[in-house]
Amino acid sequence: MSLIAFFGGIEAGLIYALVALGVLISFRILDFPDLTADGSFPLGAVVFAVCVGSGVNPWLACFAGAAAGACAGMVTAWLNVSLKILPLLASILVMVALYSVNLRITGGTPNIPLIGAPSVFEPFVAADFSNQFWVQPLIIAGFVVIAKLLLDWFFNTKTGLAMRATGVNARMAKAQGVATSKMVVLGMAISNALIALGGALFAQTTGSADLASGIGTIVIGLAAVIIGENLLSSKRIILITLAAIVGALVYRLLIAFALGNEFLQSLGVRPTDLNLITAVLVVIALRLPAVKRSLTRKTTS
Repeated sequence: MSLIAFFGGIEAGLIYALVALGVLISFRILDFPDLTADGSFPLGAVVFAVCVGSGVNPWLACFAGAAAGACAGMVTAWLNVSLKILPLLASILVMVALYSVNLRITGGTPNIPLIGAPSVFEPFVAADFSNQFWVQPLIIAGFVVIAKLLLDWFFNTKTGLAMRATGVNARMAKAQGVATSKMVVLGMAISNALIALGGALFAQTTGSADLASGIGTIVIGLAAVIIGENLLSSKRIILITLAAIVGALVYRLLIAFALGNEFLQSLGVRPTDLNLITAVLVVIALRLPAVKRSLTRKTTS
């Protein structure tokens, strides 16, 4: 793997670390199977692109994309808590609806080019782009670190603990006076805001806001969370969020290695096989706990 490919893997891993943190909140903290991610990721990208095209500061445009993602998450939660639609079905409905919403935002085009448009990286990248390969990951890492620290702080507040209690046992939490419906809405808003922020940053690194960029987002987020849990198992929130970030980095580096390895290329592995490789990695990650238990039993017996 070349140095450029390595930094490219780190950059993508950090972007999907935001997605992993969002998926962590919905799937692990709230126990809410949420497929909205496949729609909120490109939502953040297209909102960013339209805002920047209208002259909005790219930093504000990023947070506008995150706010749009938060709204999408709130709609999913509302369908569940108010209309009593099953969580998985509610998220599928919003995901499908967001495709049309995204097309509305872009004016009917599935792709908005961002070549030459302002970005959060622009002030820090040299005129000849010589430092781009390490500056961009560094700036994205700043977003990830801030997001992690805020989540670590939030989940140790009274509201954050109430949200965690809602995910563990909603009936018991409600009996203790927790407004579980509000916790679900808030959690889903934070989850999809992080995912949409990742989409906004992804659009800036690729040079376009593409509606197809959201395909498989939820699978990537789940892969990162599962890999992270297997590498760094803990019940402390500070380590749980760290595990999601580490999982995203490991996942993207494995992808970069698989796509750039000459031996695998000789076997026919191509960039178009990205989703297939992702599925294989998820299957392996899901089987790892069972393999560990089996090895532990054999060692102790």
